[in-house]
Amino acid sequence: MNIKKSILLRIRFAFLVVAIFAGVIFYRITQIQFVEGEEWRKKSDEVNLQYRTVKATRGNIYSGDGSLLATSLPFYRVALDPSIAKDEVFRNGIDSLSIMLSKHYNDKSRDYYKRLISDARSNNKKYVLLNRKQIGYQEMQAMMKWPIFRNGRMGGGVIFEKVEKRFYPFKALAGRTVGFLNEDNYGAGLEYSFNAQLGGENGEALFQKIAGGTWKPVHDANDIKPEDGYDIVTTLDVNLQDVAESALLKQLMNKDAEFGSVIVMEVATGHIKAIANLQKNKNGYGYGELYNYAIGEQGLTEPGSTFKLLSIMALLEEGKINLNDKVETGNGTFKFYDRTMRDVKHGGYGEITIREAFEKSSNVGISRLVEQHFGVTPSKFLDYVEKAGINMPIDFQLKGEGVPYFKKPGSKNWYGTTLPWMSIGYEVKLTPLHTLMLYNAVANNGRMVKPMIVQQISRANVVEQEFKTEVMRKKIASDKTIKELQSLLEGVVENGTAKNIRNADYKIAGKTGTAQKLIDGRYTQKYYASFAGYFPADNPKYSAIVVIDSPKGFNAYGGDVSAPVFKDIADKIFAQDLSLNTKKYKNLVEVDQNQFPMIQAGLAEELQMICSKFGLTNKYEGGERWVKSSVANSAIYWAPNKVDEPIVPDVTGMSLRDALYVLENKGLRVQYSGKGRVKSQSLLAGGNVPTNGIIKLTLG
Repeated sequence: MNIKKSILLRIRFAFLVVAIFAGVIFYRITQIQFVEGEEWRKKSDEVNLQYRTVKATRGNIYSGDGSLLATSLPFYRVALDPSIAKDEVFRNGIDSLSIMLSKHYNDKSRDYYKRLISDARSNNKKYVLLNRKQIGYQEMQAMMKWPIFRNGRMGGGVIFEKVEKRFYPFKALAGRTVGFLNEDNYGAGLEYSFNAQLGGENGEALFQKIAGGTWKPVHDANDIKPEDGYDIVTTLDVNLQDVAESALLKQLMNKDAEFGSVIVMEVATGHIKAIANLQKNKNGYGYGELYNYAIGEQGLTEPGSTFKLLSIMALLEEGKINLNDKVETGNGTFKFYDRTMRDVKHGGYGEITIREAFEKSSNVGISRLVEQHFGVTPSKFLDYVEKAGINMPIDFQLKGEGVPYFKKPGSKNWYGTTLPWMSIGYEVKLTPLHTLMLYNAVANNGRMVKPMIVQQISRANVVEQEFKTEVMRKKIASDKTIKELQSLLEGVVENGTAKNIRNADYKIAGKTGTAQKLIDGRYTQKYYASFAGYFPADNPKYSAIVVIDSPKGFNAYGGDVSAPVFKDIADKIFAQDLSLNTKKYKNLVEVDQNQFPMIQAGLAEELQMICSKFGLTNKYEGGERWVKSSVANSAIYWAPNKVDEPIVPDVTGMSLRDALYVLENKGLRVQYSGKGRVKSQSLLAGGNVPTNGIIKLTLG
């Protein structure tokens, strides 16, 4: 009996505890629901309502010719407040809307969408994301005509959530220069350097947190509208950029090099028209724009013989040498203290003039001259470096600029061999942009201008800030010295290490450079090959530098590797830039109107303008941009030339400039010979365009 009573007592006690606990819970629920309900609802609203940042639309980046390099495109996610639509609107439209959603997204059945929306409406949900896939602006416009959606935000409950994506119309073209910006506001290129201007001012709006952790915008009078970013107008030319990248890539692949850079700059203004940086991808296959070696710290390297221009400038400014003076180079070797200087040519050049020493790029000749005249006072040589303005940062418009490195006389790392090696481009470090700035100053008759890549910042066609050409040095040397330097640079191409790029159409002036690479404190058999110069030499308009790192093969020198790339770029620019061809076209006005015109094919707008200027009767009623000509009744008739179709185009009769533009846009590599207009082409017009194909043009 005692055991039975004990068990019953325990059971009653446990029941009593459970009953009391349940009563407390019931009491607390009642109190929260009816007594404290209003207070908790206010707290809920405070937690679920929040002012959040609304991002501004990022500004555009344009090339100097108006082409769009980067823009922000609006994309949208489609959501719905299913409680908004009236019963009749919902009932009449739900089936059709479900079918259209299923067809558009092509991922779920119409029954799925109908059930998703109907269940959300039954549960009085205020927000349901219909699909995570984003749609474009045109798709949004079409959707706004769909059932239920056509009643808008207030009548149908449709919500188009804007999501902006950065879009690059030319894809990888000038990729590293245009740059990027990640979520942590870190990046590279123009996107990063001009983020403050491009980014605009973010706004603020009231959002409500709903099921699933999603935030839904709530219209509020206190919302702050975002202010869109400014547009950036660069100095880049899309056509020249394409030419530079194509020429560089071809040589990098041909020489299996590690990386290469090209900068093309306008002599008078310092406007950079093209800047290309290509290096081997990490997997070893193909090349991509992964780092801006043209201006960045990783691009700092010993320039080699391109620095000899500065050495000769210093010698000429001292007034102690004449270019026709002789210098003894002996058998191509000369010992400075405990190190031996060597020329590339085995056996040396013997006794040669200073002009020849520069044209042949004699290390022994240049270093002996510098040591002879500056060996006792090396600081005087460094004064000329400072006068030329290449020992300091440029304060370039892109962030991440490399800082030049020069040893100082009297410092711990200054040795007896430093000056002679410095004179030929060793024991110093420069970026390609610094070297180009020096050569551009010589082309510009001694006037050194600051390189620039952004010319204005604007918004809605209103210019907010304009960047003018800035003169860094009014004169880096006397007029006499500059003229002599110009003649030396022309001589390198006419008679010296770059005579392989000499041509009859126009003159190039420049200097080759080849530097052994210093790896782990030792000079190796890997080379840094370069060529810096300008063209046309008699009236310079463009300067350029080409550097190629670690080219493979027997001839790995600047004249064999980098100079041909320079010429390839210069040839194409010369063919495209009519201002450089005034002599070639100045006699067009003398064309006999009764004979077949020289203008046989090209852009309709340009050809019609030429005919009007010269008084030639011409007729065209078509709408095609590209045309071919024929003559009838003493008049020129234009027929459509459909070069935009996905076939090999007919470029016969076109100028080389137009032919290059049309064919290279088809992905074809162009080889040509002769002068004048296209006389014949190796690939038959109308055929399929071969992948990575080559087309040979004969001009006449």
